[in-house]
Amino acid sequence: MYHLKGEYECKADAKGRLRLPSSLIKQLDEAGTLNFTINRGFEQHLMLYPSDVWDKKTKEINKLNLYNSKERAVVRYFYRGATELTLDKADRILLPKSLMEYAGIDKEVVVFAYNEVIEVWSKEKYEQMLDQEPKEFGEITENIFNSNQSEQSQDGLS
Repeated sequence: MYHLKGEYECKADAKGRLRLPSSLIKQLDEAGTLNFTINRGFEQHLMLYPSDVWDKKTKEINKLNLYNSKERAVVRYFYRGATELTLDKADRILLPKSLMEYAGIDKEVVVFAYNEVIEVWSKEKYEQMLDQEPKEFGEITENIFNSNQSEQSQDGLS
């Protein structure tokens, strides 16, 4: 079980190598993995999954019905660009060029870890995403958590 956390500013070198922050590596190493799969994220960023998390996600994706066009599109999108990565001796991963282009990653990178995944953003796109935080974020959060609590209490009554 992962409890990853942290927001890190990093740099990719000219070859696309990205050194992961030592505090993030420590969190991953405690969980026993330094092997990953990277693919496209939902908002023009990259998702870096520890290998066992990737295996879990692919089991979910592989349950989709390939005879349904929408589900087939999700499967294709999910696997597009998926690449296995391993840390080198300098604690770097080599980002595939096609994924770097997709995410607009050049040099400045933000690595954002939460739960069991790691998002890899171009710094510029990450800051743009943060600038789009809704003014009513507190209200949205309240509605989501109140809704979830209502569902949980109804489940407890069943």
